[in-house]
Amino acid sequence: MRKTIPLLLLSFCLPLAVHLFRPAEHPMPEAKKLYPSANDTAMVLVRDAALQTTYTTSYDPAYVQLAYPGGDVLRSRGVCSDVVVRAFRAAGIDLQKELHEDITANFDAYPKLWGLTRPDPNIDHRRVANLMVFFERRGAALGITRNPERFLPGDVVAWKLDNGRLHTGIVDSTATKEHTRYLVLHNIGNGTEREDALFSWEIVGHYRYFRSGETRPIEQ
Repeated sequence: MRKTIPLLLLSFCLPLAVHLFRPAEHPMPEAKKLYPSANDTAMVLVRDAALQTTYTTSYDPAYVQLAYPGGDVLRSRGVCSDVVVRAFRAAGIDLQKELHEDITANFDAYPKLWGLTRPDPNIDHRRVANLMVFFERRGAALGITRNPERFLPGDVVAWKLDNGRLHTGIVDSTATKEHTRYLVLHNIGNGTEREDALFSWEIVGHYRYFRSGETRPIEQ
């Protein structure tokens, strides 16, 4: 039975205390071409998010004053959105900077869920709702589906958890033991982990920032 922790000061995705059973991990077999190949840059996201499983070992939603650009909390901790932000930095995209510039120029286009009257580069890019708007504005949004063949390694997924909070993660290049869907890389309580959680909650956002054959972000 899953339990939730008390609501903290910041509106991050809320971690769950008890996790899903993690199946054995197997590479997607080459012989079974259920899915097309992911873009090479998207695979940079996957590799970095997978690397985060070795050093991000806790979930910490504390508000932190960050450097700008390129600011980050201690890499041993973070929230679900930090998995995405760190992976994108490895691919050459600083979401802190990119989102801050966009929200500064288009403040009314972003959610007003936190009582802010102006952009805050310390926290805006670490909020799932803001990332969802940013990705959509960059033309990266895909249709909502539960068809596993529609997901590629490096895709960013946003979920609504059972408690109504938003959560996000990156689609992995490792498949479930049945080879029916990809695992995801996310931080939902115990640091960055690889889990079979793609369809564990309601999917409310699906984004592909790098498309096949492209070497740069999608533009509007």
